[in-house]
Amino acid sequence: MQSSSTVKVRSHYRPNSGTGSPGGRPRPKRGFPPLGKGLVWGGLVTLTATVAAIAGVGIGFFSPWTRGLVQQIVPGQSGALEQSQGDLFPYHISRPINILVMGIDRVEPTEAEPNVDEFGGRSDTMLLVRFDPRENSLKLLSIPRDTRVFIPDVGYTKINDANAYGGPQLAARVINRNLGEVPIDRYVRVTTDALQELVDLVGGVEVFVPRPMFYEDKTQQLLIDLPAGLQTLNGQQAEQFVRFRYDANGDIGRVQRQETLLKALQNRLSHPSMIARIPKAIGIMHKTVDTNLTMEEILALVNFGRQLDRQEVQMVMLPGRFSQESEFDGRSYWVMSDAGKRQVLRNYFDVIEEVPTWAETPGRSPERLRIALQNATDDPQALERVKEYLLAKDFRNFYETSESPQLLAETKILVQRGDLDGAHYLQQTLGGGVVEASSVGDLGSDLTIQVGLDINQWLQNPATTDNLSPQPQSGEPGF
Repeated sequence: MQSSSTVKVRSHYRPNSGTGSPGGRPRPKRGFPPLGKGLVWGGLVTLTATVAAIAGVGIGFFSPWTRGLVQQIVPGQSGALEQSQGDLFPYHISRPINILVMGIDRVEPTEAEPNVDEFGGRSDTMLLVRFDPRENSLKLLSIPRDTRVFIPDVGYTKINDANAYGGPQLAARVINRNLGEVPIDRYVRVTTDALQELVDLVGGVEVFVPRPMFYEDKTQQLLIDLPAGLQTLNGQQAEQFVRFRYDANGDIGRVQRQETLLKALQNRLSHPSMIARIPKAIGIMHKTVDTNLTMEEILALVNFGRQLDRQEVQMVMLPGRFSQESEFDGRSYWVMSDAGKRQVLRNYFDVIEEVPTWAETPGRSPERLRIALQNATDDPQALERVKEYLLAKDFRNFYETSESPQLLAETKILVQRGDLDGAHYLQQTLGGGVVEASSVGDLGSDLTIQVGLDINQWLQNPATTDNLSPQPQSGEPGF
């Protein structure tokens, strides 16, 4: 279907007919205990992926691939679904799969165009998701809707136009060509209006709203009104949370909130009461999803999901910058970073180029890592102590950002631009902190350290450079 042999998206799509606590920050809470590996988690991963896709952070709900990629574990069985009798275990994926997930603004029919394709509008969300059975991981790349790309026969424009011009086939080709020939195996398109139903179905999601969000557009009958603080959002409020873009970071702030919502969904779906609601969620999806899935492929995805722990889900946003008013005739874009793009594709999608990563750069220096420091404790002097610690470890390129509105029990190292090697090196240097692969830190950083209430534990940790992987000499690879 594609001119590029690496992109394999079936033509099963309908063609377009047209172009906290009082007096301070809330204390950390204990969540539900994880359910561990098993069938339940597989179903929850599937449901999380569904809701997330609609919310704009999807992990590729019911992400499909060809029957050739779905193998029978039990010898002698045919591919007939009825022979499985609902048993998920005969199905698995045989190699890494890349899925394009798009949340689409539904196109409503009119008298002039009664047969309009409801999935033919612009994409409100675009993600590239990698299911990797070799690493037993799920990796998600959020592509901001304002990303500047070249679309054949159209020219340079925003990437969210691709679906409207040519459906998932064109969208896949645009991503493939602009991101360095990343193979795309399948697509999923979900209308964004399903978010409210699904969040309400799971009983809402607990999210910390960092600041008041208010916006009203009477012509579009749109009202967003969320107070700041920790709260349980219903479906309508969750949609407001992920679609609000009227702050300093605009569309990029949306991407970060979408990742936050995904984490909240994962926490919510780990509750045992969610199991009984999965069939109803599938019913909701039946009317809101356009994809080339088969039932065997759905079962293969669930079987893959049942082997995942939550920490094996890694998220990253396409690195880049906001365009300047003097560029591109004043039209606002997200301009992708070539170096950042290569790093993400290498670390998350196994696209190997001749450009070395930070970890492989001869004579690498910690000074190359740009680190943001955020205070998530009730100690106003916490960051000063962290700065002294970093200086003693030869880190120089760090800066403070605004304090976290929420206290954290555990220090986090947020991988803002996909540099997983650098994050683990920093973690090893500190002797503490949890690496979290999500782009919800400071936009200007490579890594953001959210200093938690466990600061005394790792500041007193005897970690020294003697414990670390040796610094490579010229010509030696890192790590």
